[in-house]
Amino acid sequence: MIKVRFAPSPTGNLHIGGARTALFNWMYARSQSGRFVLRIEDTDLQRSRPEFVAEILESLRWLGLSWDELYYQSKRFDLYRRHAEDLLSQGKAYKEGEAIILKSALQEIKIDDLIRAEIVFDTATIKDQVLIKSDGSPTYSFACVIDDADMAITHVIRGEDHISNTPKQIMIYQALGFKIPQFAHLPLIMDEEGGRLSKRSGAVAVSDYRKEGFLPEAIVNYLMLLGWSPGGNQEKIDLAAAVKKFSIKKINKAAAVFSMDKLKWLNGQHIKEMETGRLTELIIPLLEKERCGIKDFDGQRLKSIVHLFKARMSTLVDFLEWTDFIFVDRLTINQEMKAQHLAQDRSKEFRLLSEKIGQLNSFDAATIEKAFRDLVDQLGIKASDLVHPVRVALTGRAIGPGLFDTMAILGKEKTVQRLKETFL
Repeated sequence: MIKVRFAPSPTGNLHIGGARTALFNWMYARSQSGRFVLRIEDTDLQRSRPEFVAEILESLRWLGLSWDELYYQSKRFDLYRRHAEDLLSQGKAYKEGEAIILKSALQEIKIDDLIRAEIVFDTATIKDQVLIKSDGSPTYSFACVIDDADMAITHVIRGEDHISNTPKQIMIYQALGFKIPQFAHLPLIMDEEGGRLSKRSGAVAVSDYRKEGFLPEAIVNYLMLLGWSPGGNQEKIDLAAAVKKFSIKKINKAAAVFSMDKLKWLNGQHIKEMETGRLTELIIPLLEKERCGIKDFDGQRLKSIVHLFKARMSTLVDFLEWTDFIFVDRLTINQEMKAQHLAQDRSKEFRLLSEKIGQLNSFDAATIEKAFRDLVDQLGIKASDLVHPVRVALTGRAIGPGLFDTMAILGKEKTVQRLKETFL
């Protein structure tokens, strides 16, 4: 059976690069009807934190990457010590103080990397390896090899920054007499200038993207495109469909370029195609946090607001910015907007418009539009002369959804009030 693992260290939150490694492991396991193991590599007792473990587990759940087995290295120290003692007794390792060290052997090591084809290593540059440190804790490579063998891991899929660890680990496999798994080293993720991904260019925790209003479907969709493609110039794809098309040998070995603009665009595509009811449910917690008055809105009206603005959103947080004019009692219009669109005195037109729409029995977009067009015909002006000033007066913005839909969503009371107060 195909068996892979994702092995994060809980010395920080799950970052976007780690999430991509987890995703490719998960996709390979699911595409091969195999098993996906999650192994928390918490041997660094000084830096590992339970809050980071909790964040990693929650982020993986949020992304939809469920695991079949879960292990903690901190609970397996006796196993590592036992194998180290075995190597000592066989003369393959020696003690230096309290540390146990593997004797290196000169050889040429070849691996058939599933992404990079053959890689050849000369072990002449590899020093004797520490297996157990003087404090009794295992080194990364030693614990990694023992766990991969003990957990029957068949394929080790990880970032190319681990290539230098591979010959060291193969030497440990050989010393222990364990079967060596197949390796696949994923391309690094670079920023748009060709440098290593940094916080500034997108290397932040998955939980931060969640707070910023990104959807798990979009994050997963974008991460799989960083090194792999479903083919046919397709970019938007859900996880289930991607698994059916996935082949590890089609992962590109060239570095992947992370683009925040591309991620936001893809997130916007997922938002646009999401059912409005579900989208509303995701937005409600943001509104409750940022807009205390949200409880005054009935569900159907809020759903209508979400539907009106979903095509303009790149993230869920964008909804708060686009719709702030709806949830405040008093609107503040910046001086630039006033100078561009409200410099000309339109008090007469605004007064007549407020009176006309204030008398409407029905306040839907079609009824409002008829009243508006009747008035501009009566005044002998073009509709365009009034559309932008009215929009800015009502929303504080020069762009947005259709004006009459916007007025209907804002409601008669606030629309009339803002029109009356604009030129006071």
